[in-house]
Amino acid sequence: MTLFSVEGKTVVVTGGSRGIGKMIAAGFAGAGATVYISSRKKDELEATAAELGCRAVQADLSGPEGAETLVEAVSAHEDRLDVLVNNAGASWGAPLDEYPDHAFDKLWNVNVKGVFLLTQRFLPLLRAAATPEDPARVINIGSVDGIRVPSMDSYAYSATKAGVHMLTRHLAGRLARESITVNAIAPGPFDSKMMAFLLDDPATRSMVESTVPLGRIGRADDMAGTAIFLASRAGSYLTGTVIPVDGGITAHG
Repeated sequence: MTLFSVEGKTVVVTGGSRGIGKMIAAGFAGAGATVYISSRKKDELEATAAELGCRAVQADLSGPEGAETLVEAVSAHEDRLDVLVNNAGASWGAPLDEYPDHAFDKLWNVNVKGVFLLTQRFLPLLRAAATPEDPARVINIGSVDGIRVPSMDSYAYSATKAGVHMLTRHLAGRLARESITVNAIAPGPFDSKMMAFLLDDPATRSMVESTVPLGRIGRADDMAGTAIFLASRAGSYLTGTVIPVDGGITAHG
């Protein structure tokens, strides 16, 4: 169905070598898009790129140098970018009395500043792809922990993911006039490195599942499908939204 087609689009997925980023990259690649994935770890990145048929760019997006590396690598092969998925992120958990100052610095740089810098640097390619009939798309990966108060001691993570949601709305308001939409996906529990400490243990996995109204952990198709929807003609009239993909968690406060 052409309504949900992303065939022929050029897509960049940061943090695309594993977890949610890999789920999204696999969905786009399987749907006929040209996909670039980035991450810090070369071996893991290249293995995923070979598995999915993507193009790999090693880049550390915690600073502007990494953003420039990724933009230059993509620009060397492409004159337009249809979809930018800002998925690269970091988390940090520690008890309140022991929570370190530098956790806020690290997570701010990766989770919020990194999203802004990369979107800013990719604007020339996004503008080249954008038309009123088929806007260019920016999809930011936030979190349900940026919507509701999490039960874990992840203060910098929840604060920065809330920041991602507001940055999404702010950029959407500015870029709508240029036919670039900006939306966010707020995942609930999915199998990823960030959730492995809970989901790899059968007992705690069952506990997490019991908190989800739909009764299960998110699947790869749940994440890929939402991203493809936002990038397709079906999602062209959405901008400034934050879509919880969480099995109903945030609907229950």
